[in-house]
Amino acid sequence: EVQLVESGGGLVQAGGSLTLSCATAGFTFGDYAIGWFRQAPGKEREGVSAIAPFDGSTLYADSVQGRFIISSDNAGSTVHLQMNSLKPEDTAIYYCAASGSFNGLAIREYDHWGQGTQVTVSS
Repeated sequence: EVQLVESGGGLVQAGGSLTLSCATAGFTFGDYAIGWFRQAPGKEREGVSAIAPFDGSTLYADSVQGRFIISSDNAGSTVHLQMNSLKPEDTAIYYCAASGSFNGLAIREYDHWGQGTQVTVSS
C-alpha cells in the first residue's frame, strides 16, 4: 500500500522558516516524482514544488521560487521542503503526493496523496 505522511507543520512568524517532511512507503522511491501542494481556506489546491528523486530534477511555483527548497533523502525515502522567508499568504494545509511521471505540478498527474500538515504564518 502506498503511503505518504507529512510532518513538520506548525505556527511561525512572518519571515521565519519551517521544514516539512514527506515520509513514503509502499513503492520504489526512485520510480516516482514527489510533489508538494497547498490549499488555503476558500482557495483551490495549488502546486508548490516537485522533485524527481531519480535524477534530482526540481521545479517550483513562481510564488515560492527563491524561498523554498525541495530535496530528497533517497536512502530514507523522504522528501523535504525547506520553507524560508515565510509570508502570511503561505498559510495553508500542505500535502505531498506521488506521481509516476515528472510532468510538473498538475494535480491530475499525482495519484497518491498524504493527509496534509497545517502551516500557519502570522503577521
